[in-house]
Amino acid sequence: MAETTKEEVDGGNKVNDPPEWDEDTTKGLKNGGEQMESLVKEKSLGVLKTFRRSLKGFSPKTQKDKRSENTDDQSSNSPLRPPHSPNSAVEITGSLARRGASIRQSLGLGTKKYKQEPLEPVTEAMTLPEEQTEVVDRVLELRDTYTLPEIPHMPLSVMEINRLIEKEHLEEAYVNLLSLRLEFQRERQALEQEDYPIEVVNKEKDLGLLCGTLKNKMSAIVHNSSALPLHNKELLVYVSYIILEEEKRQGEPGAMEGWREAWKEAVLNGVRDTLKNVPLDSREQNASWLAVHLGLLGKAVVEDLERVKTELLSSYPADFNVLETYVSCHHEAVGEHLKRLLLNVTELKDYYALLDFIIHRYPSEKIMGSSSLQPELKEDQRALPLNKDFLNQIKDKYCARLQADMKTSLNRIIDLEKEEMWNEKRTPEIDEGIYSSHIDMDIWTNIKGHVQGSRRIDVNLEQKVVRSCLEELKNFPKRFESAFVEWSSPLSNSFLWAEYYISYINSFSALKEHMESYKDTCPIQLELVQKEIDRLTSSLSRAVMENFKTDVKPFLRRQMTGKWFSFDEDFLQLIRRTKILSEQIKCMIPKHKQAFVNEVHFFVVKEYVSQLMKNNYLCKNRKNETAATKIKNQWEELKEIFRDMNSTLGWLHPVGNQLSDIIGCKKSDVKNNLKPLVDNYPDIRKAHLSAVLYFRGIIRGREKHIILQRLVELKQKTGSAGNREQALFSEIQAAVNTDCLAGTPFSCMSFIGPER
Repeated sequence: MAETTKEEVDGGNKVNDPPEWDEDTTKGLKNGGEQMESLVKEKSLGVLKTFRRSLKGFSPKTQKDKRSENTDDQSSNSPLRPPHSPNSAVEITGSLARRGASIRQSLGLGTKKYKQEPLEPVTEAMTLPEEQTEVVDRVLELRDTYTLPEIPHMPLSVMEINRLIEKEHLEEAYVNLLSLRLEFQRERQALEQEDYPIEVVNKEKDLGLLCGTLKNKMSAIVHNSSALPLHNKELLVYVSYIILEEEKRQGEPGAMEGWREAWKEAVLNGVRDTLKNVPLDSREQNASWLAVHLGLLGKAVVEDLERVKTELLSSYPADFNVLETYVSCHHEAVGEHLKRLLLNVTELKDYYALLDFIIHRYPSEKIMGSSSLQPELKEDQRALPLNKDFLNQIKDKYCARLQADMKTSLNRIIDLEKEEMWNEKRTPEIDEGIYSSHIDMDIWTNIKGHVQGSRRIDVNLEQKVVRSCLEELKNFPKRFESAFVEWSSPLSNSFLWAEYYISYINSFSALKEHMESYKDTCPIQLELVQKEIDRLTSSLSRAVMENFKTDVKPFLRRQMTGKWFSFDEDFLQLIRRTKILSEQIKCMIPKHKQAFVNEVHFFVVKEYVSQLMKNNYLCKNRKNETAATKIKNQWEELKEIFRDMNSTLGWLHPVGNQLSDIIGCKKSDVKNNLKPLVDNYPDIRKAHLSAVLYFRGIIRGREKHIILQRLVELKQKTGSAGNREQALFSEIQAAVNTDCLAGTPFSCMSFIGPER
């Protein structure tokens, strides 16, 4: 008998054979095979005559009469055939083609394709709006009035049923399938035995194969339903009612389960194919490949659901929940699609685009909230129900990429400083009176931009982003310090060196203040960052201080010596270097400037006073008066400098004058000048006073012991009343005078008490 080929044309639409049917089935179709073959032989002449009559009578004028006269052809009478339009040239040509194809197949001559290029475009373009309205009305009427035709008493052969399925004559195929099933059930009941004859067994197999073929054909129709021509939408009516009928007949012998599930799977597969066809450029073709693709993906989803709403809803009974099913399938297919896309995402902007699409764009009015899908699509159906772990996976990848990118950008900041500032030896800019490198603004604006962007996604991502940024920022101060110190070491004696250090003290201090805004979000990570910034600013500040100390120590060491009386250059250099530093630290932020000024003040005072404690010089021949005058004059200059620098260590100011009073007065008056010194500096010890007396010229004898005893008495009276916070002499080491007791009578030892 003639076989149906994959090229067979039915009304201009290709009919795909179900997989693995023809070869396997024809061997096992025991019921009706011979009948079908004989039928073709008996009707060959009749078919040719019918075809000639149809050619003679087929015209627009006789179309209605011809359709009513042709009562012998089962396929023409099938309710599955859509109504013909008497004014459609396309349908006339299509009908001729179908009849010709059917006759050629029956005669075993194969299939022939008919071209309709001259008619199809013009006719459809002109009649599309009217046709669409007519089709929707026709489908609605069919859906609302449909009842299953009477099941024939004698079914067609298996091969005939199979051919009806292939040609999408679903209703006729189904009622004959039900007839075959009832026949099988009657034969089975009549036998009432466990071992059925081979004929019954084969018939059961045939039923299974036919059900599978019908299910596959229906799935194919549903799969392609949104792309089918309008006049094929009524096929979905038969699909839906066959599913409903099969659900009623579940459990019957020969019946098959899973029809509704197969329908849903077909819907899902159709949606998957729609999404696969969305254009996707490679990263090399388009830097914005993912953003563009997601835009097209959203457009495809909206257009597909619009077609479902306008074209497919009318084909199904209400209990199919068609729109909800399609929405659910779009959710699932989009989720699968996004998981595949994630495998190719490596850049931060693409991770962001993915998150923005999922969380905001997809449920918004741009896609699922589109006005064209309302009011049928409820608000609680719009969000993409992705697994929480998958969303967290994207966020984690986003944060990891962000942290890597931030490390690169921070390293680039170091490179830019080296290229634009250090190598060019450019003076730092002064912004609002302070040195500035703008590093803090570069870093802060970078982090702030990422945080604000993540906040637009959701609060959870914002917290993750802040944590990632702070964790990477924590490592930056050490890397910066290492690079800067390595470059700046050869310049430690230049003014530019100190200016750079001060500018970075300012910038990192400002950065610390900027980061304070994230205290509530990530307090632990922020604290670690602040500790690293404090360590860096302290290190930079200490380096400037140590550089100043190294610079001025040689000049301080040459004070209170024999050369000091007649040579002022060392002191002038001390003043000059201190004033230079004073000008530089004016451009330091107030928070660090005050502490730095106080430290410089304390250091200069301590080192200046320390020169009196080293026993480097002994005043003779009334040189003590000259020394006292010089000390007082120099001290006034130092006080003026530190007042100008706004030092808050005013308690250091009296010490120079009080020591000069002791040095310049008569021996008998020394003990009377001790009280102000002890009151202001209770930490002074006998060793310190002995060193001052040595410089004064009192190195031994009763006068010295009386003075030291007076010191002991004053310290005893002061006790804990003195200001212990004003510790100066405890930071100064006094030289030991090994000759202090030489020649002293034993009886005088009673005047010497324990040192306090």
